[in-house]
Amino acid sequence: MINKKIIFTLFLIGGIVSNGYSQKKHKEEPKIIVSNPDTLLHPIPLNRQMFSDRVYSAIKAIDVKDGTLDNFINDKNETKATLLTESFIEKPKKLIIHIENSTLTHAHKISLYRYLSEILRDFSRDYKEDIDVIYYKELMDNFNGLVYANINGNLLDFAKKNANIYSLKNIDLLEKDKEAAGYIYKIVGQKYPTMMISNLDKIANEPFTDEIVAAAARVAPNMILSYAAPTSKYRYIIQRNPDKLVKTIVKIADESKNKLKIIPFLNQIMDGEKTIKELDKISENQDDYFKNLVFLKTSGKAIAPKELDDEIAYRSLFYIRKVNELHESSEAVRFKSVEGLSPEEYYFILLGSQTNEIYTSSYLGIFKRFMAKMENRSTYDLLKEVQMTRFRTFIRSAAGYNTIGLFLDKMTEDEKTTLLRSFITGLEKGTRDDLEDAVDVADAFGSIKDEHLITFLKDEVKNNYERVYKDKKLSKQEQEKGVIVYGLLASIFNSSSDAENLQDAVSHIPPINYVDYNSLINNDGVVIQQVFFYGDEDGKISYANFLTTFKNKDWKIDESNPYWAVITSQGERKDIIFANKPLMGQGKDEESQDKLFDYMVANNITPTIVIHRGHSYHLEGSLKNLTPKVKIVMLGSCGGFHNLANVLDKAPDANIISTKQIGSYRINEPIIKRLNEDLLKGNNVNWVEMWKDLETTFSKASVHDQTLFSDYIPPNRNLGAIFIKAYRNLELAGKS
Repeated sequence: MINKKIIFTLFLIGGIVSNGYSQKKHKEEPKIIVSNPDTLLHPIPLNRQMFSDRVYSAIKAIDVKDGTLDNFINDKNETKATLLTESFIEKPKKLIIHIENSTLTHAHKISLYRYLSEILRDFSRDYKEDIDVIYYKELMDNFNGLVYANINGNLLDFAKKNANIYSLKNIDLLEKDKEAAGYIYKIVGQKYPTMMISNLDKIANEPFTDEIVAAAARVAPNMILSYAAPTSKYRYIIQRNPDKLVKTIVKIADESKNKLKIIPFLNQIMDGEKTIKELDKISENQDDYFKNLVFLKTSGKAIAPKELDDEIAYRSLFYIRKVNELHESSEAVRFKSVEGLSPEEYYFILLGSQTNEIYTSSYLGIFKRFMAKMENRSTYDLLKEVQMTRFRTFIRSAAGYNTIGLFLDKMTEDEKTTLLRSFITGLEKGTRDDLEDAVDVADAFGSIKDEHLITFLKDEVKNNYERVYKDKKLSKQEQEKGVIVYGLLASIFNSSSDAENLQDAVSHIPPINYVDYNSLINNDGVVIQQVFFYGDEDGKISYANFLTTFKNKDWKIDESNPYWAVITSQGERKDIIFANKPLMGQGKDEESQDKLFDYMVANNITPTIVIHRGHSYHLEGSLKNLTPKVKIVMLGSCGGFHNLANVLDKAPDANIISTKQIGSYRINEPIIKRLNEDLLKGNNVNWVEMWKDLETTFSKASVHDQTLFSDYIPPNRNLGAIFIKAYRNLELAGKS
């Protein structure tokens, strides 16, 4: 009952917050001074009809996207359908009337019609099932506001109240007021300098351009470095900049042999601590370069912390892959490359493991060395030393590998309380779709076994829910996001131990405990699966073992095509599996996948089940052609936030099976076999029942296989994926 109350309260408070903000927003919107705004006062003149007709044509093109011309954009999600219809059919029709009823000049009205038809055509071109509805709704609301500001002559006032990415996108509507346009360029350029840099051609000669370039240099120096290259057409804009940091970037562009590798050390070069020549030499040695990157991070002197974090994560892969490659060697040989590192260096290697390229044994071996180096030092002090870099991800990972207790035991009770409060606090920050920290919290909770810690986290989520609801200092976006995030986490945390309760808590999303068989079949009653293999030694072994699973009377295997195999069920229920061959050689596996993809598209064959068999660095290839029709995705590798979001961006209803480590054919084959048993019977795929059966099967297996299986996460326990789905649905509902 508590769970339902929490969800009800979440919707209720969301409604109150939304209504409050919408009233405030309404007061700020310019009023349209016409006697009857929804009725044309005069017929549209013939010399303007051609332009208004283009708008109507664009509206019609959007309307028929769903196959029916009925003044409504149909979608299985009613909220989404309502928002799209209002934004791209109803409001544009009203805009035509408002434009015509205004006292704007003939030429001005024509220009507004042109811009309106353009934004509608852009939407029509971009429209697909997984389109970001909220972004386009906000963009269209902004467009409406700019049209009204044109009508009422208060463009500068509107610009000052709406200096955001949407006004930048709709900047052409400010052509009648250069001061208003300049204000948007300057303010948005300061807030989002990297976004503004892509508009350099439009602002090259503006007085504020140098200021924007300097701001961008502090956020994305790599981007400025590319513009400073001798071959860049924008080089003159970067060269003329008087800012000391920008001048240093130009110097690196002109003098360095390893430009991208030494750009993180901008401050040291600018302050004379290190020369470009010294850093070029350091960058040529893997160990020296990694150690210097970590030292730079702990010094707090990095110009662009995010870019530095990305570089450290990338360089840490060298050590992770080295340890992984030697997984059958003795411990002394296997971990030689990471012996003797500092705790800070170990921290970033463990953090880098979240790129999903690590075995459980590799993680635990590195973690053991990390903790040994800590000796009597507090792990909380270490987190402060590393600038708290992605500490939520580190905690989530430690919880997943059951090492969180060891990590927390190395700090005082006060430090532990402070850390765990920080772990939960501040999840409302960032853009509306910046959910990585919240997903880390959800995933970590799913792995924690300590009842005292679980209770503490639940209480902190509740406290933060109350905080974001009451805090009037938060922005509208922060408050709306915070209410959804903390309300949803409270629901999940209070229900996660029971499958049915968790389903009740997130009842506004598709079932999490099962997949309906009817959602998996096509119009011919056939289940289509696609399996991706890659052309390395592991891929070859996986492919051979995969085929072995189907060498029985229930299946027929056809390997006659040089690029792929087709596996067809022989019973009453039809199940067809397409698997590309893991061809060896540069780009051969990609060629086999592309050939199969072309064949499936040409024959209108769309999978509802997609299985990735390969290392995580191959994952992008397996997921690039996902469609909303895919209902089951088996990653066969870790389901970190970016992987989960990538899947759910393209297949919003997908049930995701993932593992905390690199997938093993010893576990993948039994899962796939059990999945197909349900499909051949025409049964719903019930994750609760399936996992009980698999747990029974693996209880009789070796300890090694039991350990491997314990790292696999079924969709109904994948709290990160459940959180993302539920958040997106609740966010959408809050905008209706």
